[in-house]
Amino acid sequence: MRILFVCSGSTPGGMAPFIKSQGESLKKKGIELDYFTTAGRGFNGYLKSIGVLKRHLKENKYDIIHAHYALSGWVAVLARPRVPVVVSFMGCDVYGDVTADGKRTTRINIILAKLLQPFVRAIIVKSKGLAQYVYMKKKCRVIPNGVDFERFKPMDKDECRKQLKLSPAEKIILFPADPADPRKNVRLAKEAVDTMNNPGIILFTPYPVDPADVPLYLNAADVVVLTSFLEGSPNVVKEAMACNRPVVATDVGDVEEVLADSEGCFITSLDPRDAADKLKAALDFDGPTFGRRAIAHLDETLIADRITAVYEQVKKN
Repeated sequence: MRILFVCSGSTPGGMAPFIKSQGESLKKKGIELDYFTTAGRGFNGYLKSIGVLKRHLKENKYDIIHAHYALSGWVAVLARPRVPVVVSFMGCDVYGDVTADGKRTTRINIILAKLLQPFVRAIIVKSKGLAQYVYMKKKCRVIPNGVDFERFKPMDKDECRKQLKLSPAEKIILFPADPADPRKNVRLAKEAVDTMNNPGIILFTPYPVDPADVPLYLNAADVVVLTSFLEGSPNVVKEAMACNRPVVATDVGDVEEVLADSEGCFITSLDPRDAADKLKAALDFDGPTFGRRAIAHLDETLIADRITAVYEQVKKN
């Protein structure tokens, strides 16, 4: 089976790491897979990519096109391929953008995602919460992004800090997201740490970082914090759990399901005092969590099998 991934090429480093990771996991399963990345930012970048993709499809034959995010789905559909299109909705492409106060600012993404659905053969969403944005239910499959358990694994905290040149003495709360992105709600994390009023505790916001170094940062942290207003299925929560690190996160996407009853991991409200209490509890947790064991079912090799099953069904029908 030959698959073409269509996705944005405008993210830092080119392609989103979790999309590349998914593609490579499928290759390990024997899938022949190529990548097509859109050029440029915004709608113009996507529009310009339609003709480029159309030419690419004339020169290369595929069984299925798998687009990631709704706009990439439109690029694939408007290129008028002779093969079926599968689209993965990720989160912000279907629920829109938010302000720093958590208010929705645009619903154009929601509209575009709804309009796209009749033109694709199958729809993959990353969590049950995202499935509510899909009205063509028979096409919908809930398949979260998997975790590369070979990359994301427990490592010695002191050694990781040494490599990253971080203080071995400070309590580090890692905010592994772009603090300039309103959806990530860094203000809650800052207010929570300020509420704790402990100079020995720091909120560490190293974005952007080399994707290859992400496991080092996760293992160097005492706690990983996610304070987003909205998410689809936040990869970093699963990656932190694969490293057996304590996690404090808002109840977004599939966080509640992923954290389950893992000791040392807590769900917080949007109240800074509650977030501070949860961060303190996570910092006080003695020893590594058993998060890795709790998310064993999210090993990317198992997720690759589920995606392959979607391809096979689409090809058969």
